[in-house]
Amino acid sequence: MRTQSAAQVLDRPAAAGPSAGAAAASGGAAYIRSMVAHELERAVGPAHVSDDPKVLQAQAADWSWFSQYLKYRNLPLPSADLAVSPASTAEVAEVVRIADHFRVPVIVRGGGSGTQGGTLAPYGGIALDLSRMNRILDIDEQSLILSVEAGMNGWELEQKLNERGLTLPHYPGSMHHGATAGGYVAARGSGVVSTKYGKAEDLVLQVKAVMPPGRIVETLPVRNHAAGPDLLQVLVGSEGTLGAITELKFQLEHLPERRDFVTFRFDTAVAGIEAARQIMTKRWKPAVIRLYDPADAGKLGKVIGRDISGSVMVICCEGNAPLVEVEVDAVAAICTAAGGEDLGPELASVWWENKYQPFASGHAPAPPQIFGTTDSVTTFDKLPELYLAKKRAIEEGFAHLGARYTAHFSHWYPWGGMIYDRFYVDEAPDDPDEAVALHDRLWDAAIAVSLKYGGVINEHHGIGLKLGRFMRDQYGEAWHLITSLKDAWDPNNIMNPGKLGFGPPRWSGLR
Repeated sequence: MRTQSAAQVLDRPAAAGPSAGAAAASGGAAYIRSMVAHELERAVGPAHVSDDPKVLQAQAADWSWFSQYLKYRNLPLPSADLAVSPASTAEVAEVVRIADHFRVPVIVRGGGSGTQGGTLAPYGGIALDLSRMNRILDIDEQSLILSVEAGMNGWELEQKLNERGLTLPHYPGSMHHGATAGGYVAARGSGVVSTKYGKAEDLVLQVKAVMPPGRIVETLPVRNHAAGPDLLQVLVGSEGTLGAITELKFQLEHLPERRDFVTFRFDTAVAGIEAARQIMTKRWKPAVIRLYDPADAGKLGKVIGRDISGSVMVICCEGNAPLVEVEVDAVAAICTAAGGEDLGPELASVWWENKYQPFASGHAPAPPQIFGTTDSVTTFDKLPELYLAKKRAIEEGFAHLGARYTAHFSHWYPWGGMIYDRFYVDEAPDDPDEAVALHDRLWDAAIAVSLKYGGVINEHHGIGLKLGRFMRDQYGEAWHLITSLKDAWDPNNIMNPGKLGFGPPRWSGLR
């Protein structure tokens, strides 16, 4: 609940100085802020509206380097003025109605597991916390369809499904760090078994969302149809900038009858890419093909307690037992013919059991390092060049800083694959402005290479605040069409302004 009056906590001095006009403007803004807080309390209950600075800082935090760095330096995160926790789609609609009426930004938050600064609130406003919306609404075991609220924790959801012999085959690295059902879809996320089952955008069938000025919309009940354009895939990946996704339907699967593993070593990552290309273009669909370049294979070895050299591919095939046996034999034959050395099933099996360890405390990178995951995706003909060029750009372009580069390839398609690559600089400059500037220069270099070699600027972490500045370069003239859609659906630009490359709010009554 609110800890102090709106005038005490939310009032901010006017930029124009201590003139009578500025003082009046500040006082007027404080009164509006108090009105907004009162309206929100009426909508969701006083216990679910907070202006506590600790709550607001927690709502702004995510796993982005910028957020982690500010906390490491004991600097405040750009945060909202109020945090609101609705319990239903109807309550979310009322919050958005109030926000649109007062022209107040709304920053939608799931579990805070994102890495792109999507929960930061550079323009203040309302942090819309969906954590109370955490119910399974229905499990249709005939059609294998799950209906769930957006704030449902992914790990808890999976445990409940497993009790019924079912799974939502989307196992992101963030599953144990707050990832939610809505967050899966809002950022077009990938899980470790996406090569077989697809990304979040392939698993979701329908969403319910609240859009300005408080309108509740529902996409068609299935994603495959010929009833005009597909609004579902417009909302998927919109990261809260077009509306707040509140409920979802997903395609489920039965837990696999059998799961087998194989491991291959290749002299180079490029040789491993060729083996993966042949597997995918011949339409085999392992659940996992994860190819580590030599630098990343060494890191993997430390996590799972094995000495690993060269470029290593771990493969998991799962499903009906007879089909798994056939697929394992076929995949192994392809890898052998491509020059791979069969290392047996053990290493891949150990990898599976420890697949979340790279994201655990002590294994994930953290300040004072500067780091970034610059994942990209492209077609097979461009993937080797993209990898080698990004490696050169970081290792040679920032050699004077001791920059390091690692990569693995973890999500594959019949037409290409993604590269999950990272840069590291072990010590950030002491000056925070210099540290942020260096972080941004490293990103500039990585994104320039991705675009030059036909890659997309991100494959499954989303855009957020961090990558928005690259969206115009990514889309070219088509960017105008996307901004026109934003202008039409959210004319006051209250939904997560500043994210996904969109601009600031038109005007905010809170500041």
